[in-house]
Amino acid sequence: MKTLIVVRHAKSSWDETRLPDRDRLLAESGERELVKMGKRLAGRELHPDLIISSPALRALATAVGLARAIGYRRKDILFDERLYACRVEDMLAVLAEEGEGYKRVMLVGHNPELLELVQHFCPDIEHLPTCAVAELRFDCKSWDGLGKLTPEKLRLDYPKKSTKGKKDKKDKKTKKDK
Repeated sequence: MKTLIVVRHAKSSWDETRLPDRDRLLAESGERELVKMGKRLAGRELHPDLIISSPALRALATAVGLARAIGYRRKDILFDERLYACRVEDMLAVLAEEGEGYKRVMLVGHNPELLELVQHFCPDIEHLPTCAVAELRFDCKSWDGLGKLTPEKLRLDYPKKSTKGKKDKKDKKTKKDK
């Protein structure tokens, strides 16, 4: 089994309008989202073997914050230029190249790219809110060729999602589970 954990960066700040897009930081609300999602991931014991992030500061801050919450060493986070302003094919190539030998890989990046990646596997997902975490499980041995597979299971979590025992309509069993 392989687990792909797709994380959209937390809410970014637009206070400094003169900053280049790559240099935007997290907003205060993004910091709160990050703490909330970090606690949820730690509580679910969702521990990636590898975290790969876009080099944009808001993605970096999200990757580092989640890594801290789940006990992943910051120095082990990989930063890959291909995760900034990319295509689905680029993200799949990063997984095939960098993910070799790992069972659970977390990609931290941006919309609309990450939404397109999730929709590639689960077309009925319409939105990926800031700091959303999509967990996709695949019955395969290699990341290579992942783009042609259907996930066994999808779990979508995000900061405003209720966690009080209600099953969200976005927690999906894929066609193989039905």
